[in-house]
Amino acid sequence: MARDCDGGGNRYSSELKLESHPELAAVLTVPAERETIAAGICSIKLTLDGPPWIVCPRRLLALSRTSLQGVDTHQSVAEGKILSLLGYPAGTTLGIWSEVKLKLHEDVDGQRKGFDYTFDYIVMPMGRITQQAAASNANETWAVLRRRLERTGYTIAQRDGGLYVEDFPISTPSIIEIMTSSTSGGNKRNRTTISAAFEDAMLGQDHKAPGINYRQVWARMVSQLIVKSEVALHWGGKTIWLLQDVLVNYICQSTALDIRRFLGEHTGEVNMLSLSFGADANDEPGVIELGVSGFYAGPMAASDGAAARASFQDMVHTPLRPHLWRLVRALTSKAPVNKIVIPNPQ
Repeated sequence: MARDCDGGGNRYSSELKLESHPELAAVLTVPAERETIAAGICSIKLTLDGPPWIVCPRRLLALSRTSLQGVDTHQSVAEGKILSLLGYPAGTTLGIWSEVKLKLHEDVDGQRKGFDYTFDYIVMPMGRITQQAAASNANETWAVLRRRLERTGYTIAQRDGGLYVEDFPISTPSIIEIMTSSTSGGNKRNRTTISAAFEDAMLGQDHKAPGINYRQVWARMVSQLIVKSEVALHWGGKTIWLLQDVLVNYICQSTALDIRRFLGEHTGEVNMLSLSFGADANDEPGVIELGVSGFYAGPMAASDGAAARASFQDMVHTPLRPHLWRLVRALTSKAPVNKIVIPNPQ
């Protein structure tokens, strides 16, 4: 991010109070007045020779900094690929908004419906626009819009006898969603929490991090995949999902969706960009530039044609259907916890 770690995806579990950890404060180079630090854990290795699992979204992509250019955050490969996939013309000035929340309720066909989602990043062209056009695009009066623009730091200037807004969001927006693994099994007594493992590692001691919560990652993603892709298409743009290759492999193994069937070069209704540490992750020193391991694009829903039934909706389907005898084996491996007799009708 080109600035101090803020804890990223582990922000609520990674904070350390330096007053309580004097040995750690002596090892780390931090200002004397600093009271807390975030445990800068980007990735976790479950085994010494296994692949790292990225647990912080900042590690895959951190667009919320001053400029896309001029700062080496070891993410130029991912940034370049995403910008090419979004397809904005050369010379376009793009605004980057992070953690944009949309919450609304509307009546649809006589029934109250709600929308409540937060987007990791919104990417949208910016430009100079008249006050009339700005008010029209925001669907509100200029007086109301102006107060908000002034409060949030937008520049309003008098030009050619009229008022203009500088760097106003215009044209077609795109969504960038980052899906990283979450952790499980952190135990303070065993020192397997993010913060405890970080402290032990920094002090050169044996350390053991929490595990990876595979199911939670998959469930969180499937609940948003179609919705956020639909919304971007509705706006005329596209959504790019950013994942690590090990997570792509897990989804392929645990659902009916074989993402690799959608390997391609051009965007579709649902788009996934997979990044990888590469084969040298265990040996290469320093910060590793993640490489692109694949781009996948395909339809949301299956078509009626027999030749094109695969779609990203397959993620909600089971990868296989266990035979009944497997259930019988499981049931006979443990005693029932209760028995219920259906009563005779009165």
